[in-house]
Amino acid sequence: MFARTDDQVALASAVHEFCQATLAPTAREDDETETFRKDLVHRLGEQGFCGIATPEAHGGLGLGYTEYAIALEEIARVSASYAVTVAVTGLPQIILVKFGNDAQRAQWLPGLAAGQLLGAFALSEPGSGSDAASLRTTAVLKGDKYVLNGTKYWITSGGYADLYIVMARTGGPGADGISAFLIPGDAKGLSAGKKEAKMGLRASPTTEIILEDVEVPVANRLGNEGIGFKVAMAALDSGRITIAAIAVGLSRAALDVAAEYATIRRQFDQPIIDFQGVGFLLADMAVATDASRLLVQRAARLRDEGAAHSTEAAMAKLFATDAAMRVTTDAVQVLGGYGYTRDYPVERYMRDAKVMQIVEGTNQVQRLVVARSLKRAFRK
Repeated sequence: MFARTDDQVALASAVHEFCQATLAPTAREDDETETFRKDLVHRLGEQGFCGIATPEAHGGLGLGYTEYAIALEEIARVSASYAVTVAVTGLPQIILVKFGNDAQRAQWLPGLAAGQLLGAFALSEPGSGSDAASLRTTAVLKGDKYVLNGTKYWITSGGYADLYIVMARTGGPGADGISAFLIPGDAKGLSAGKKEAKMGLRASPTTEIILEDVEVPVANRLGNEGIGFKVAMAALDSGRITIAAIAVGLSRAALDVAAEYATIRRQFDQPIIDFQGVGFLLADMAVATDASRLLVQRAARLRDEGAAHSTEAAMAKLFATDAAMRVTTDAVQVLGGYGYTRDYPVERYMRDAKVMQIVEGTNQVQRLVVARSLKRAFRK
């Protein structure tokens, strides 16, 4: 069940080699200067890496979420910033495949899958993060158009995206009053606000998005009015798997650097990996990394099989991102003073890992999801 197929092994190798050649040369510079290179996403798309799970009929590779997770892990080993960009561009594809109509899919999916268009997901607001159903952005129907007003926060690829999927209120309070809309990046009245100065993922721009009397035709609504919260939650189930996969990539990258350093670095006339204080730390890092990957693989396979996977996705996201924070922090510890400098990438891995515990639902929310599943299982 857990062994990768030959095709999956070949995919992992291809993604890793391409990212080493394409992303690695500027990864440190992009982090330090907060530079986002849209052309690198285009190049990833040319290889098919932006549309791995999108059906071939819509321009993707038509593979499963298992393969998608493998690819994201490999991208994140080199650059978590670009892995997140690819994952977020994937969210509109997931949504369009499940909730879009033929015309919407034909208009947007080929470009997104090819990496020629960037996608973004706009749910969070200044006053609604974990409590997403309390969002206040409005969409008022006027004739054959909706007029949207509001502000969205924490938007990955904000200001660069060609397509935003925006959740807005078309009805009363609560989840049932929310609808989902496709809004082109060049829509009149849509603008990027403040760019966040972040601790990590510094090569991936995060901004607020401001909607001021943005007019979109009824044809740009996804499905019926009132299903927006359902759309968002379905996307988040999938998104939690992708974030978990990225966290595995960060853990693996940190472990590789730390293990190599501990094998070469000598103190008291022996490699420091021979000291139990270091060797046991590395062993725990390896176990956490592998366990994370297995949880991601289980959730991805359940999704590929069309089975319920909300709890498994929450478990994978919770465990893998907490593990990534521990593993990257321990990698810094193994390298000692060198780990705290920018001469080695482990400090970047540590900074990138922290946000993984927050995005796509905080890890406190993931614990709530798992606890509720236990309550359902044992309810009398």
